[in-house]
Amino acid sequence: MNEIIYVLGASEDLDQLFPPPKVADAGLEFHSYEDVIAHYTRNSLDADGLKDVEVVVALIEGEYIVRLSGLQEITTLEQFAQRHIDIFGPKAALKAVSGMMLMKLLGVWNPMAGFPVNGSPTDGDSKWHLCPPLGLNVMNQKGLLLMHYPPWAVIQAGTFLDCMTMSRWNTVLQAAGVSEDELGFYRTIIDVNPIAAPGSGESEYPNDYLPIMAASAFFDGPDDRDYIRSMLELYLNPPGREDAKYTLPLLVCGSPLYDPQAPGWFRAAYKHDMPVDKNGTPTVSVLQSGTFKVRPESAKETPYLVGNHMIAAGVTGRCTDDPSTIPDIRKYEAQDLVAATFLRLCADNPDLSPEAAKVQACQRWFGNDDGSGAPNPPNDEDRLSICALAQMDLFFNPVPPKPVYTFEQARQRCMDARDNENPCSGGIAPTDPKKS
Repeated sequence: MNEIIYVLGASEDLDQLFPPPKVADAGLEFHSYEDVIAHYTRNSLDADGLKDVEVVVALIEGEYIVRLSGLQEITTLEQFAQRHIDIFGPKAALKAVSGMMLMKLLGVWNPMAGFPVNGSPTDGDSKWHLCPPLGLNVMNQKGLLLMHYPPWAVIQAGTFLDCMTMSRWNTVLQAAGVSEDELGFYRTIIDVNPIAAPGSGESEYPNDYLPIMAASAFFDGPDDRDYIRSMLELYLNPPGREDAKYTLPLLVCGSPLYDPQAPGWFRAAYKHDMPVDKNGTPTVSVLQSGTFKVRPESAKETPYLVGNHMIAAGVTGRCTDDPSTIPDIRKYEAQDLVAATFLRLCADNPDLSPEAAKVQACQRWFGNDDGSGAPNPPNDEDRLSICALAQMDLFFNPVPPKPVYTFEQARQRCMDARDNENPCSGGIAPTDPKKS
């Protein structure tokens, strides 16, 4: 049995980054911040594949002390501890506190406090709390997801992984060939607005209180406030990749039809690295790939791909007469599968260029190099996968939110249909007018 004890940080700092115990579901039995921090630390260990590690957190003289003990190598526990300290320290997540303080100073923190902003009975009145990547990978991630903001349900449930967005992403990853025991390495999220707030894939703000401007102004400012870039630099460069040509790959998530704020911030922040249209305007089109540097002085370039928001297909996807353009569900599914495949390819070959990874992924799901036109996979199994994912997204129970069919059930529906490559064909097409 090996053991390591370390100071994670001061309570006056970490109490602003970790949610208070009272906001979590009662079943989690959080009675103190020590319980909260221990819970998320266990989740991070699990995400990194470090099983059977006991976690104890104590508050001693104003500091949270963490003790890890288990059969893992002592060097592994030491590496986890150092990364854990770095993530929640003054050079990374704590910079979000400066952004929050400025928002409060300017009177723009939670402008709808005390009022409901959507129809979700679990969200209730509008509440905000800082929410960095709690309980996600610390050091063994294989890719990074850039997203908008975490829904309030994340800190109620005590995990990012129980929401519909991540449930669907798991299914897409597996359809792209990621094994079940590897899923946890592809679910690490950095939000451009690290604020847990009402809203989810089922219901969003009628107005956007966390726009691109909020990310740029409060979490991408001077050195004490450049939260987003600091977190990207840290998470894209985990230990063990010193000899790789590139950092880990970044998937920039936001459909033009649903939650486009993360790509919008990315375009504004890295406009000089983006391709431009005929008018000279920087673009962030879905399936656009390339490289950028998190900061001008960053040691390595980062490969990136722009993808849809993970839940966009389920919210706005439907059957249309044109499978070459979203919101057609077939186009959505193929684009999402390209995104998942891109991350897996870059993880498998750290020196693979993003352009080459994109071509391989697009050839698999579209039968061409760039993902243009309608999906046309050369492989019959991949055709069935697109159909099955579409069936899951087209047939959905809102309460509790989950697909009517499992992936295997949806796949069987496609196999039994008259046209088993087409989720919008007779016999399995939805009759709901919103989906047709």
